[in-house]
Formats: sequence, structure tokens, C-alpha cells
Amino acid sequence: MPEVIFPGPEGRLEGRYHPQKERDAPIAIVLHPHPQFGGTMNHKVVYNLHYAFYNMGFTVLRFNFRGVGRSQGEYDQGIGELSDAASALDYLQSMNNNSKHCWVAGFSFGAWIGMQLLMRRPEITGFISVAPPANMYDFSFLAPCPSSGLVINGTADRVAPPADTTSLVSKLHEQKGITITHEQIEGAGHFFEEPYMDQLIGATTDYVKRRLTETTR
Repeated sequence: MPEVIFPGPEGRLEGRYHPQKERDAPIAIVLHPHPQFGGTMNHKVVYNLHYAFYNMGFTVLRFNFRGVGRSQGEYDQGIGELSDAASALDYLQSMNNNSKHCWVAGFSFGAWIGMQLLMRRPEITGFISVAPPANMYDFSFLAPCPSSGLVINGTADRVAPPADTTSLVSKLHEQKGITITHEQIEGAGHFFEEPYMDQLIGATTDYVKRRLTETTR
């Protein structure tokens, strides 16, 4: 899988780009957890999400936020990281002009960034939000949430408590015209250690495959 370097707002960003042979394949970006707590694009959850999308026929990009790995810049409280994600999506779209579907997946801090990206980019058709840290970050910007998606978390998550995720989802459920699917994996912690990783990827794959056969947003 080719290593790529592409321009970001604060200098170059480092990523892994995995194209399909089909020119009109759907595209997805995957966003990693908190840069200051060891989050990188090679985190196990991010890596597995990347391959789940690739195996479903998506052209996929995952990348390191500013200041992580070989990406230039330094941590910017989520503001700069949102700009990085927008640059990554620009880069992915520039090489895949014919894609009819565009998805964003994020884990933990990456889920928060991914949900903000939804608000900026109306072309995003679906999202996967894994263990969104609704206890640490304000998600009230999702008013209204522009596209349907899957929120998934573990019932034993001590980093992002399930009660906060549930109340986030219930707020999103009040919105018209979109469907938020919420799945909780019984016994899984924040990092979906085995045997929960397979359940996380299975639930993600089932959801995305179902959405790709539907025509609605």
C-alpha cells in the first residue's frame, strides 16, 4: 500500500493510500485517535477500519494529523486537525473524481473530527463514528447532522462512557431526514481488544454494505 505525502495547511501530511482498480470506486478517509495520547494512523482500530473499507471496494486514505509521525506542524486542539482532515479529503477526491460515495470513519478523537468534517462537506454520504468521546468534546455543532451514519461503542468503555454516547445519539435521533444507527458491543472497552475487534469490524461492514445498496442518504 503506497505511502503518500500530500499538502496540508501546516506543511506536508503523511498517509497510506489504498486505491481500487475501478475508477468510480467509493472513497473513504479514516481518522485516528488523539495525537497527544499515542494516536496515529497505525492504531489498531484505524488500521482495521481502513482494511474493512478497502475490502468492501472503497479506495481508502488514512493519515497522520499534524505533528504525528512524518506529518508537519503541531497539535492544534482539534481546530487544525479538522483542517488536516479537509485537506486529506481534498487530496482523495482529486484522484477519484468519479466517486459517487464518500465516507468518513473516525475513532475516538478522530470520531469528533469526522463529525465536524460532515458539517463542512455536504458530499459526505455516510459516516462511522467509533467510540465518540461525547464526555470530553461538545458535539452540539451537529445541528442538524447532514448525513446518516453508524455510532458504535463498547458497554465497558471507561474513556468515553456509554451513557454519554447514548445521550448524544438520542439528540441526533430527533433530527429529520437522517437515520442514526447506534450499536453497542457488550463488554468491549474503548480500544476494542480481542475478541471485540472482529465484532466492531463486522458491525461496520454490515452497516456500510447495507447503506451502499440503498439510494437514500
